[in-house]
Amino acid sequence: MKYSIKRILQLIPILIAITFLSFAMMRLAGSDVVEQKMLNTGQVVSEAQLQAAKAELGLDKPFLIQYFVWFGKLLHGDMGVSYVSGKDVFETFISKLPATLFLTVTSILLTIVISIPLGIISAVYKNRVWDYLIRFISFIGNSMPNFFVSLVLMYLLGIKLGWFPIISKDMTLGSVAMPTFTLAIAMSAKYLRQVRATVLDELSKDYILGAKSRGVKFPVILWKSVMRECLVTIITLLALSIGSLLGGTAIVESIFMWDGVGKMAVDAINMRDYPIIQAYVMWMAIIYVTVNLITDLSYRLLDPRIRLEDTCND
Repeated sequence: MKYSIKRILQLIPILIAITFLSFAMMRLAGSDVVEQKMLNTGQVVSEAQLQAAKAELGLDKPFLIQYFVWFGKLLHGDMGVSYVSGKDVFETFISKLPATLFLTVTSILLTIVISIPLGIISAVYKNRVWDYLIRFISFIGNSMPNFFVSLVLMYLLGIKLGWFPIISKDMTLGSVAMPTFTLAIAMSAKYLRQVRATVLDELSKDYILGAKSRGVKFPVILWKSVMRECLVTIITLLALSIGSLLGGTAIVESIFMWDGVGKMAVDAINMRDYPIIQAYVMWMAIIYVTVNLITDLSYRLLDPRIRLEDTCND
């Protein structure tokens, strides 16, 4: 509990700094929502009308005043109103969150199913046919960007075979299949190499040789000893993935028109919808600091050496 409270207190100034930097960067973008709206309509607007519209949204005030007004409302639980839709930002964000959560869960589960078994097989059959084949596949998967994989899957599974809808219309397994495959291919290609390296490192240690000499069967050694030691690496990889996926994979969601947090953020950036962007940045920051905290705590539970080191330092 003491460690958790200490970490949470350390994260508060980080969150505040992130809100300030994101607020400043958006104001340096060169245009605002009012100018963007006028540009999209193609209408000729006078300078007086432009300034009046900015004043209505509070965009005519100095940067620091805008920030402190927004931050003060945030401390009272008010994220503001969207400049584009006029809807409450929190309600808009919450309405997009289930789609992103659904995509996150399916992508993580598929990644686990693919990367952990293949990584173990590659390590056990080191420098054999299976190892070369799995490493070759992972190299190909790791070399292809998400947008390219998305287009290939659209063409093969959507247009040619017609197995899945090209545009996601609802939260069903059929609609989420291709976005899930796209994300899982990239993550699995990267993570199975990490799993392989970790398993190989454990298999080379002396306690494995000792267990074999005592007659312990290799599957028992692998699953009860090696995999327990590999859990720290696996949890780290999964924590990083969960953080990025919960933030919404903007490219994939936009390509498949998956109505999640990532697509919402892309649309907001295009329209300079500052309240939506700030809510998204806050969400991303909270996710990553929370995931990092949970990961650190899980390390202490899984590895007694970390607990002992922290106790000695205290």
